[in-house]
Amino acid sequence: MTTSHMEHREHSHRHGEGCGHVGVPHSDHVDYVHDGHLHREHDGHFDECEPEGHNEHGAHDHAHGDGCGHVAVPHADHVDYVHDGHRHAEHDGHYDEH
Repeated sequence: MTTSHMEHREHSHRHGEGCGHVGVPHSDHVDYVHDGHLHREHDGHFDECEPEGHNEHGAHDHAHGDGCGHVAVPHADHVDYVHDGHRHAEHDGHYDEH
């Protein structure tokens, strides 16, 4: 899965431990939840960390929801769940990688 390089401009807040935003481990970096977006540090600035295209997570037999035991992360108009180092979102009867 690839993510686009979409710089989050005019971002004066520096994310990191203790910054007040939820840090979500994602692949080889940490995303920070901020204003309904997920930001990651990249080459001295912050990028939106959004997947390109529709990336279905296959063979996902666990149903995410309230009380499922995974961290819920508000993201745009839905909720992602952190599971095995990935963010999953329910979509049309399956889960997508985010």
